[in-house]
Amino acid sequence: MFIKLTASGPRRYVQLVEAYRDEAGRPKQRTLATLGRADRLGELDGLINGLLRATGRGDEAAREAPAVEFDSALALGDVWALSQLWQELGFDDLGRALRHSRHEFDVMALLRAMVFNRLCDATSKLGVLRWLQTVSLPGVDAATVTHQQLLRTMDAIESAREAFESTLSVLLRPLIDQDLSVVFYDLTTVGVEGATQLHGDVRARGRAKSGLIERQFVLSLVQTAEGLPIAHEVHAGNVAEGVTLLPTIRRLIQRYPVSRVVLVADRGLLSLDNLEQLRGITLPSGRPLEYVLAVPAARYREFAEIIATMHAEHANDTAAWVHEAQWNGLRLAVAHDPQAAAARTAQRQARLQELHDLAAAWAGKLDEQEGGRKYRGRALSDSGVKARFFHAVQEASLGHVVDVDLHGELFSYSVREQVLQRLQMLDGKLLVVTNSPEPTAQGVIERYKSLADIERGFHVLKSDIEIGPVYHRLPKRIRAHAAICFMALILQRVMRQRLKAAGSALSPDHALQILRRVQQHRVRMHGRQLDGVSRIDKAQLELFSNLGVSRPGA
Repeated sequence: MFIKLTASGPRRYVQLVEAYRDEAGRPKQRTLATLGRADRLGELDGLINGLLRATGRGDEAAREAPAVEFDSALALGDVWALSQLWQELGFDDLGRALRHSRHEFDVMALLRAMVFNRLCDATSKLGVLRWLQTVSLPGVDAATVTHQQLLRTMDAIESAREAFESTLSVLLRPLIDQDLSVVFYDLTTVGVEGATQLHGDVRARGRAKSGLIERQFVLSLVQTAEGLPIAHEVHAGNVAEGVTLLPTIRRLIQRYPVSRVVLVADRGLLSLDNLEQLRGITLPSGRPLEYVLAVPAARYREFAEIIATMHAEHANDTAAWVHEAQWNGLRLAVAHDPQAAAARTAQRQARLQELHDLAAAWAGKLDEQEGGRKYRGRALSDSGVKARFFHAVQEASLGHVVDVDLHGELFSYSVREQVLQRLQMLDGKLLVVTNSPEPTAQGVIERYKSLADIERGFHVLKSDIEIGPVYHRLPKRIRAHAAICFMALILQRVMRQRLKAAGSALSPDHALQILRRVQQHRVRMHGRQLDGVSRIDKAQLELFSNLGVSRPGA
């Protein structure tokens, strides 16, 4: 005998069925009893317990099946808030870009899970499976999700990358000022693991932001003045910064039909080629692209004559000043910070003094050896001292100031006084090239200084969202991983804007930690299942309100 569920109209019934064979030996089934409706199984508890007692197993069953069972509590508040923001931003519409991806599982649900994981408990794709076991994520059955499904979801994102990014830009347009969009562009490096080489690999050895040579890829990011990320791109790890700018900006203009755009970019992106091509970009509105580009310190010498004139005019000023001049038909805004200049000059002088003291010690030892004094160990030689002092100069980053005579017979060096004076004149100065009609040079400098916010965006990517190190090998998976982290950064920035607008001092990460304590509970009592949400305290209610989302169960 066995239990069978049968349907009659909209209702389902529980039946006790016996299997048997007829006279011809064919298998048959017959219904012995209809026990009741499936939606009223709790009413059968008495019958089941009676049958157990009739067979002498009542006490044993009571011991094996406690009257009340509690499932492990699952975090709900953080993923609930993120789900509400996701729906409000319309991110479910991204599924249109993936409609050609045929899968037996919900690709969008798994994309949402991977994005939320970066914000709640950033981990590997295998770690996502473990994290899903600890949360009550609406629309995701953790028990059915596999690692292979997560990877196939990433592949689906990359296979439809153009449509996916285009749809995302449409969803972000309402959040962007259509009359004037100030956009900031910068790059960072992301470390990768693994030594394999693949066709089209974006993993390459290059100089990381730490200054070391590492295997990495380069991520470029564009965000608005309000801190909203609106575009990103993955580049090979050994790419030159300057060549990444133009393609990204052209794609940006195509996707966001803004009437006026002011591009602000950091050092390393200024080149004569870039300036010439930026001048040739016209927006759909007919306006030229405006830009504010910082001049890298290595190129300051090209502007030494202009800066010398300004420096002479403000020689007696003890306060900060901003001035501007013309350069190649463009505006050159120069800002001077006396405190930063004094600190930079003092730092350089301290390093120079250390080199002077080192040289004096070695020269004195050479002279004493020349006079017949002996030291333990190998004797110094002029060629050896020259080599060691040259390396010390390079390590102090003063090779352009201190000239070591490597070809002379005796150890000697000199300080290029003109170079030193020019460097001291440039200390504390920021140079910015622009074609912006901003009325004042101070306004141009302030516009550039706002670029610091994109650096905070990179910090979030590397710390809270933990974009690296990356363990994926395939270029498509690396790009998909970057896209997932980019979407997480969008949600993080929207949270930050709303918290700030509500007057909250909490960071998005701290807010999610507080909301994580709102939990989903499940209790089974005498065969009945009860689901509920833990009590939501005042601080959590305020957070849901500040984020502009409903609370669970509302």
